[in-house]
Amino acid sequence: MKPIKFSPAHTNENLAEIVCSNSFKSNLITNACGLLKEELRMLDSLLIKCADECKVPAGQALAVDREEFSKLVTKEIENNPNIEIIKEEVTIIPDDEITIIATGPLTSEGLEEEIKRLTGQEKLFFYDAQAPIVTKESIDMSKAFTADRYGKGESDYINCPMTKEEYEAFYRELIHAEKVELHDFEKGGLFEGCMPIEEMARRGSQTLTYGPLKPVGFGKLGDVYAVVQLRQDNIEGTLYNLVGFQTNLKFGEQKRVFSMIPALHDAEFVKYGVMHRNTFINSPELLDATYNLKGTKIFFAGQISGVEGYVESIASGFVSAINAVQMFNNKGKIIFDKETIIGSLAEYISTTHDDFQPMNANFGLFNTGIRFKSKQDKYEFYANRALNKIKEMR
Repeated sequence: MKPIKFSPAHTNENLAEIVCSNSFKSNLITNACGLLKEELRMLDSLLIKCADECKVPAGQALAVDREEFSKLVTKEIENNPNIEIIKEEVTIIPDDEITIIATGPLTSEGLEEEIKRLTGQEKLFFYDAQAPIVTKESIDMSKAFTADRYGKGESDYINCPMTKEEYEAFYRELIHAEKVELHDFEKGGLFEGCMPIEEMARRGSQTLTYGPLKPVGFGKLGDVYAVVQLRQDNIEGTLYNLVGFQTNLKFGEQKRVFSMIPALHDAEFVKYGVMHRNTFINSPELLDATYNLKGTKIFFAGQISGVEGYVESIASGFVSAINAVQMFNNKGKIIFDKETIIGSLAEYISTTHDDFQPMNANFGLFNTGIRFKSKQDKYEFYANRALNKIKEMR
């Protein structure tokens, strides 16, 4: 619907606008999200191809220049002669046409009401948060160092250490900092995988030092008690985001509290963290393993379907699109093997759960019944098995 109408989370007119972290996570096939990307690469996913073309240094992860990625996706869509782009808000879903609903992380009010009518659900959302971005030139590198944890990568991350005293002062201010007040209809439903750092900190003073600020994997660091990592956010390497610092603090409070990190005492914040609503349906009751709304010609794709993450959303779109074409051609549904990450996610969102919540790609969705000598052996087994399944499908 851009540029006719913008959601609160979006700011530019291009397609595929990234509103949270610029990381597509690990590229290693022994990581579940890395394996998912490789499955999609083997299937010639356009969006993964665009991400690979717009990548920025991020160690073993695939991170993208968010502006270049959005521009490239827009160019690919605009130049495709089979696609007509209509820029307007959709508020009515046709019952008799093959339709894919892929409304991103924040569905407009009009369409949300239509989805509620269609699905018979009253509540369709949880809340997500994103991290602030600073300029590289404003980082005090005399109080920081470049390295990847455990030497995995080419020292792409900027690491900002803190002593115990510095961390404790930062922690006290963080848990007492002023937050943006949510409206009554906005409260509740935080997603565990994208918890605001101030909410995480309130769970205990050491929650962060065992989480995103853990001071491990860098060798001996002397009296370092916590380490904040910064990840490159654009191709030029001029912008860095604070890893794990998704937040709902007021902008002034972000500047004040995050500047207490020694290497960021004079940091220039070009984008502050914000909290935004994510819409999702109760998929286990509504969708099958092709993301098809049961008994209809309608498919759901992306976070609205109950998958969480960029690559997971791409995978859901891939499966729903293939099956929309199958439906158009009066052919049978293509269900991905549950021993692939693509298939395991599709099975998860279409299987009954007591308390359904959005799911990232993870190896916990697999169950082999086989004992392995090590996690590495297990993950290699999962990866090889999954990629062989994808080869069989091509």
